[in-house]
Amino acid sequence: MSSDKGISKIKAITGNKAATIGASLCKPDLIAAYPITPQSSVVEGLASMIANGELDSNMVQVESEHSAMSVVQGAVMAGGRAFTATSAQGLALMFEPYFRMSTLRLPMVMALATREMTSPETVWSGHQDAVSVRDAGWIQIFVESNQEILDMVIQGYKISENQNVLIPVNICYDGFYLSHLTERVEIPDSKEVDKFLPKYNPEHVILNPQQPMAVDPLTSGEYLMEYRHTHLEAMQNALRVADEVDTEFAKNFNRAYGGVIDTYRCDDAEFVIVTMGATTGTARVAVDMAREKGISLGLLKVRYIRPFPAEKIREVLKEKKGFVVVDKNVCFGWNTGALYMEIKAAISDLCEETCSLPVIGGLGGADISLKELLNSIDILVSSAKTKAGQLETYWLRNDL
Repeated sequence: MSSDKGISKIKAITGNKAATIGASLCKPDLIAAYPITPQSSVVEGLASMIANGELDSNMVQVESEHSAMSVVQGAVMAGGRAFTATSAQGLALMFEPYFRMSTLRLPMVMALATREMTSPETVWSGHQDAVSVRDAGWIQIFVESNQEILDMVIQGYKISENQNVLIPVNICYDGFYLSHLTERVEIPDSKEVDKFLPKYNPEHVILNPQQPMAVDPLTSGEYLMEYRHTHLEAMQNALRVADEVDTEFAKNFNRAYGGVIDTYRCDDAEFVIVTMGATTGTARVAVDMAREKGISLGLLKVRYIRPFPAEKIREVLKEKKGFVVVDKNVCFGWNTGALYMEIKAAISDLCEETCSLPVIGGLGGADISLKELLNSIDILVSSAKTKAGQLETYWLRNDL
């Protein structure tokens, strides 16, 4: 939903530009920048805003993504709000400080323009980079549109800096399909964003030369157990906080995304198609077309893969005859994708009664066509008449 409430202007912009504007509206004290396709123009845009006097922030040009994450760690520990962005091999290179960022419980937002991992060499879209680090302790939000990119950067800081959370956030959006393509985006008024997201006021850690402290000292097992326990508790807190922040955002800007999940025509549906990211728009059309054919289909959009909204997903899928899960990644240990695995674990006791179809497509920027989605739905519906349980993985190969 949307209206003119809180809008400064409306522009046709790319997803990367939406991330740039969203970050600038949050007024980060420091931005660490290292380019990698398809993310590069996010930090390039922020550098231009700083150079033109449009943004009062410190830009640090680093020699690698490992350094980028290390620099923002220091900024957040010193009491600042920080931002960076990356993709694929850049995310892999920063893995060590990426893991430390979350386990030190340092709040920030990083845009992640998702991309396949090499090899074979590719720069195109897929979710493999993001899902490969889903258990590194970060909150991971997958978005559908350029508008959602901008809005979730803002919401991301609000969630991350909540004293009951204090976990960094990834805003994950499909490389090229969103990062480089243009959509209509409502840009919030800066003063309204300031009201919604006040200046960061850290309470748990601030580096101070006058009061030296050890950061990340060698820690025994008993203490490490406590660290992990409280981190997991904070992750569960984030499920509630995310819903609350989305509700508050809607009151201020008249746009809501449903919280940790969103649904479309699910209430009376017998079958459900489950998506994550930019594929959702195509799937929504597929739902309407399936309904016209007499198939009672609904859509479940998973917005947060970490923390995983297991209870809400279970509530949507219980008593359904079957569901399709569309993954833009592979899980190398299983012949499925990561989202399918997560959902099966969440509803394990329902699986014997429910027909489920794992679908893999969109790897390396391959198109996920409406025709192929409708084919997967037909396979599910026809199979559900005679059997339950997991069907063989369906690969969306189009004309290959």
